[in-house]
Amino acid sequence: MIELKNVSKKYMSRKGSKWVLENINLTIPTGVNVGLIGRNGAGKSTLLRLIGGMDIPDRGEIHRNCRVSWPIGLAGGFQGSMTGRQNVKFVARIHGNAVDAKEIIENVENFAEIGDAFDEPVSTYSSGMRARLAFGLSLAFDFDVYLSDEATAVGDQVFRKKAIAAFKERVGKSGLIIVSHGEAILKELCQSAILLDKGQAIWYEDLNKALSEYHKNQ
Repeated sequence: MIELKNVSKKYMSRKGSKWVLENINLTIPTGVNVGLIGRNGAGKSTLLRLIGGMDIPDRGEIHRNCRVSWPIGLAGGFQGSMTGRQNVKFVARIHGNAVDAKEIIENVENFAEIGDAFDEPVSTYSSGMRARLAFGLSLAFDFDVYLSDEATAVGDQVFRKKAIAAFKERVGKSGLIIVSHGEAILKELCQSAILLDKGQAIWYEDLNKALSEYHKNQ
């Protein structure tokens, strides 16, 4: 279970500070696939980063009573001067152990499908290659909740199908919180939703009801 208590987050802009999220109170159960829905700029990626611990709220608290992944589509945590292999090995030793590291590296290399680039510096990667590497690395560990920021839109059609299949394999064992502009993907993967609008967040048990409400305000 993930609990958000009076969570608020603001960012500075040319016009001053702006509250992107304000006094969010949510309880997200584990074992449920949740779509984050809202207009561009509504704070979907911000909320995902907060849930994953990649950012901290300006006010309020987030309690994670489960193992939560980093946002899969956000691949900014790699060390650019290190190769893909070296980055994966480093993370594997932190989250796993030396015995598991070899198997984790092999699994990520096979899943990412970036060929010889796996042994090249990450700074030379395209954004798509970084995302593939991040996707494979996230799935190499057993999390209770996986976070995804447009990760299913990465790569060609074959890889996208592979990514969706990987999420489906975890249904019943892990939960998923996903940001995606593709409603078909949300309907395929999610049962529930969080609708973000004007800094507020509303929980919907039924994804279709959330989508209907979202379209009313378009």
